[in-house]
Amino acid sequence: MLKGMEIARWTVLAAAIEAAATGLVLFARPSWFARLVFGSEFSDADSALGRLTAIALLGLTLATWPSGAVGPLPSVRALMTYNVLAAIYLLYLAIGHQLTGILLWPAIALHAILVIFLGHAWLAKRDRESAEDFSI
Repeated sequence: MLKGMEIARWTVLAAAIEAAATGLVLFARPSWFARLVFGSEFSDADSALGRLTAIALLGLTLATWPSGAVGPLPSVRALMTYNVLAAIYLLYLAIGHQLTGILLWPAIALHAILVIFLGHAWLAKRDRESAEDFSI
């Protein structure tokens, strides 16, 4: 049981670090992010929106940063939701060949892997909490 909790804790930490790293790069150098992930340049308005998105990602990181244990179930769900939607949207862009940069497919893979691990952590934590509700 401890091994599963340890894996879940590291998964939440990895997902939070990914969100923070994306946010920091997007905030500091939106043009790098655009070129590497989308193979395109950002306009001034795109850069401003990218920086606003970066601020939201940094907020998500702070809200979900694990403290000791796996973290509260809402943190796992929030990170999982972000990664599911990011993977789906990036896959949509890749399949439509609208915007494809050198890091697009690795980004899709990373988000998909995090979804799998976060889903496992979410189910395990939910099951543990359900079991605690019925314990005497």
